[in-house]
Amino acid sequence: MDVKTAFLNGELDEEIYMDQPEGFQEMGQKRKVCRLKRSIYGLKQSSRQWYYRFHRAITSIGFTMVEEDHCVYVKRSEKNFMILSLYVDDILLAGNNMEMIVATQKWLSSTFEMKDMGEAEYIVGVKIHRDRSKKLLSLSQETYIKRIIERFRMHNANPVDTPMDKSCVLSKELCPKTEEERNA
Repeated sequence: MDVKTAFLNGELDEEIYMDQPEGFQEMGQKRKVCRLKRSIYGLKQSSRQWYYRFHRAITSIGFTMVEEDHCVYVKRSEKNFMILSLYVDDILLAGNNMEMIVATQKWLSSTFEMKDMGEAEYIVGVKIHRDRSKKLLSLSQETYIKRIIERFRMHNANPVDTPMDKSCVLSKELCPKTEEERNA
């Protein structure tokens, strides 16, 4: 989802004045200034004020901020969970309950002016591939890496294996199964 004009949602803590925008000046009033009531694009604090407004709103409906990444929020119930990721004005929702996701989308749309972008295919250079029949979700940075290789003219560089042990096989069985294992 995309928040339309996200920075205009920020509320200012201090008094800020600006020159009147060109074309909005009345005759004889050119020396007057405007007092901003909300943040606008171009203010140094606009992104911070937008984040504070979003944080207050999303935590008011039960989401908890992840301490390791302040732009990631989690909401849990007995059987359901949901992850919300905020990147400037883009919101990515993921969870195991579609009703919970749709309810959050509706709430976001009623709180902020939003545009539903449909299912995410790319986010911050990461390609998302879903195979619902096999219940698989995979992430790939192949396109992003190829662009970087082209940009730095390294097409002829030799590939090298990642430092991960080749015999290490990651599987669903390695995932934590109990709440105690998840919180460890």
